[in-house]
Amino acid sequence: MVLVAPERMEMQTFDLPETGEEDGLLEVELVGVCGSDPGIFRGKQTFGPRPFPLIMGHEIVGRITAMGRAARARHGVAEGDRVVVEYAFGCGLCDSCRSGQYATCEKHYAYGSMVSCKDPPHLFGAYGEYLYIHPNAKVHRIGDEISPQLGVMICAVIGNGIRWLRQVGNVSIGDAVAIVGPGQQGLAGVAVAKESGAGPIFVIGLEKDRRRLDMAGRFGADRTIVVNREDPFEVIHRETGGRMADVVMDVSGHPSGAELGLPLVGRRGTLVLPGLYKHQKASLDLDLVVTKEIRVQGVYSHDSRAVRPAIKMARSGKYPFEELITHTFPLTQAERAVRLVAGELEGESPLKVVLDPKG
Repeated sequence: MVLVAPERMEMQTFDLPETGEEDGLLEVELVGVCGSDPGIFRGKQTFGPRPFPLIMGHEIVGRITAMGRAARARHGVAEGDRVVVEYAFGCGLCDSCRSGQYATCEKHYAYGSMVSCKDPPHLFGAYGEYLYIHPNAKVHRIGDEISPQLGVMICAVIGNGIRWLRQVGNVSIGDAVAIVGPGQQGLAGVAVAKESGAGPIFVIGLEKDRRRLDMAGRFGADRTIVVNREDPFEVIHRETGGRMADVVMDVSGHPSGAELGLPLVGRRGTLVLPGLYKHQKASLDLDLVVTKEIRVQGVYSHDSRAVRPAIKMARSGKYPFEELITHTFPLTQAERAVRLVAGELEGESPLKVVLDPKG
């Protein structure tokens, strides 16, 4: 399914690319519709103009159908293996890539967002039956014991949570954690905080989020807070003895979430901001940042260091990640799926939406 222009998708057919020693081909089993996909669909210029036509889709699980010997040895995989593929692969030449920070590649070499499908090998997004495995791609074997429904969560949901909260946010044993926004990323963050030994863990949402807040306890939340029914500041102040939260993460996707989250951070605590705010501005009390020596930390995507423990978390079966999937669509309904994630379909409340190329 090709995005030929903003808000214009059409089904196209491509010849499968030939592969050599260093690259490969993946048969896509499922692809997640990320919260950032509606912005890509509308042509939002996060990193500059979108290189239409392009194939969206960067939450990827599937089976290797072809891969060169050198690539198989590098990734430790065989043809037929079920694997997950990271969002970013990087150009390998810019300062970010050369320092190992390929997720912030200066050329934005990543699946499903900033690489056109105009020229061969075409298949740089997973909204399709097959995906080209670039020589720089980061591929991880997950095995048949992990289902596609669980596998699609590993990189861009669980892996994001591990990198954002544990590896960058430094959540650790006994830390009080507050998460603003009980969506897929918020609930995965709860599981990561729990796995890191944090507590108490607070999850903050709206009245319309009641079902999601109810799920939060199964992922490890100690307390859920409905804004307008309770004051999050008062609740967290009371239940932490005035210490407030060591780490607060806003995954609401709205500037008001960051505004609500900052006062919840305790002295020398951290405010983690992974959400894209669609260029909307937030009004933050910067005096709090100064007087409480708060670290405000932006985070973006995942990397191999986060994906490896994400696979272990998924394999452990301790958390009901597969239950996050509320909607599955065939590839032909990709536009509907994206519009659903964007909140454009009245009466629907999706949590995790996926596309099944064979559905």
